Amino acid sequence: MSIKDTVSSAFSKWMEASGPDCDVVISSRVRLARNIAEFAFPHLLGHEEADKVVYAVQSVVSSQGFKEQGDMELSRMTELSPTERQILMEKHLISPDLLKNPEKKAVVLRDDEVVSIMVNEEDHLRIQCLLPGLQLKECWDLANTVDDGLEVGLNFAFSEEKGYLTSCPTNVGTGLRASVMMHLPALVTTGQINAILTTLSKLGLTVRGLYGEGTQATGNLFQVSNQVTLGLTEDEIIDNLVMVTMQLVTQERAARRTLYKEQKNHIEDRVWRAYGLLNYARIMSSTDAMALLSDLRLGVDLEIIPGVPAGQITELMILTRPAFLNKLKGAELNQYQRDVYRAEMIRKRLNSLFKA
Repeated sequence: MSIKDTVSSAFSKWMEASGPDCDVVISSRVRLARNIAEFAFPHLLGHEEADKVVYAVQSVVSSQGFKEQGDMELSRMTELSPTERQILMEKHLISPDLLKNPEKKAVVLRDDEVVSIMVNEEDHLRIQCLLPGLQLKECWDLANTVDDGLEVGLNFAFSEEKGYLTSCPTNVGTGLRASVMMHLPALVTTGQINAILTTLSKLGLTVRGLYGEGTQATGNLFQVSNQVTLGLTEDEIIDNLVMVTMQLVTQERAARRTLYKEQKNHIEDRVWRAYGLLNYARIMSSTDAMALLSDLRLGVDLEIIPGVPAGQITELMILTRPAFLNKLKGAELNQYQRDVYRAEMIRKRLNSLFKA
């Protein structure tokens, strides 16, 4: 599958709702920050030097030895339209930072969208592995394998004392950032979420919104990630986040059970009211869509709504983002036009889902 196919489909493997604990953990991600020793950090690179980094990565990725990592394609960001770049970000395949200064940047994408390598983001390379459910260890194993494959042809900046050298001091050491995207509607509803977020911060973890740093937790979706990479091994970072994630899974499930037991009519009304609005509204903002789709997803996970794949609801959350709507419509929509088209797309998709 080419990158053009990727930006034409809202679905990605991490949306499958097939991984462990997928009723609460939407996806797991591991990113490795790496820099090539011969070059300055990306923010100091001119266009010519940035091109050399892209060429160096392209040379390794296209080599015969690297093919065992899977079918990968490198695309310069300037080869993609602004809408296509935004879609890659909306699908969580690249970071918001890769959208800036596109003339210096590139992305390597594996055909199954599980692996992506961002080139000249904050670091020369950001190796990302993304899987459905709680699969942090599997993500780490895969990222480590890709890292080894790249290191055959690239001389990574490394210090025996400090570990991998990175543009941001918080990534020095392992260069590993592990995260889980979690759906926590019950903890939000019961008001427990604020105390939990405070505790997570004390444990050295960061909680962000749907698209990472600086974004809000729309649709009751939270990204939980490690803060510290120096002084810990990769396995210690992964094990710590897995342990905390499992505690959150237990708390969210308990809150769901309690809510449904004590407020059954209220929860069912909330779920079916969300379905009604999604199925009949003619204008739908992005914020409203995310909140209502979160309620619908809760109804699917509680089996209030039977027979609907939870992954289809997650896909709808991406399908109704601004860039994807522009792509589907084949035009640059203003906010009002997007809100009208979003409502139309949701109605069509729900109609097909509930008929199936």
